[in-house]
Amino acid sequence: MEQVNPTRMELIRKNAQIKLAEQGRDLLREKMDALIQEFFHIMESVSKSRDELEIVAKAAQRSLLTALAVDDSVTLKSASFATRKGLFIDIKGKNIMGVPVPVLEKKRVSKSVLERGYSIIGVSGRIDEAAEKFEMELDLIIVLAETETSLKRLGGEIQITRRRVNALEQIMIPELKKQAKYIKNAIDEREREDLFRLKKVKKIIERKKKAAIKQNC
Repeated sequence: MEQVNPTRMELIRKNAQIKLAEQGRDLLREKMDALIQEFFHIMESVSKSRDELEIVAKAAQRSLLTALAVDDSVTLKSASFATRKGLFIDIKGKNIMGVPVPVLEKKRVSKSVLERGYSIIGVSGRIDEAAEKFEMELDLIIVLAETETSLKRLGGEIQITRRRVNALEQIMIPELKKQAKYIKNAIDEREREDLFRLKKVKKIIERKKKAAIKQNC
């Protein structure tokens, strides 16, 4: 235990520190509860998105395999090169209980047949279907990237907040209470000693008074 002055002012200061630490612990607990609630809310969304992505990815793969099996591979490759375009995503942010999380703003990847860049006469419906499925898959991947990043950051903040609560609850507050108890015990002991000395002095004074009265008599 660190050295403390066993004075009343120091005891008042320690009690104020204990109160402040307990208030901080309670606020951090409230924050952690809110973060956990938001974490599970986003986790539910992530779980649904993953399931949907798995279904769409399998459908896209089946469509691609069908197109590869039936259509000319040269035509398929030409169509894929024609649709190559850059994907621009604006990354902004928002705060959830003080935690910065990304917000991805983009145009939908999914396109109409006329927007894909290849000739609608030169490709089959199977290639169109494969392109559509993979565009849907990419849309879901982008959405999932946003929610999973938010989930990861919230999870990290929950761990940090939990460590702070534990540090206050298990280390700082008990240590402050131990110091306050030591100061109070030291003050009580000093007051008992002072009281004992006062009683002793009072008895000495009374004996002297009695002896003076006897001499005067």
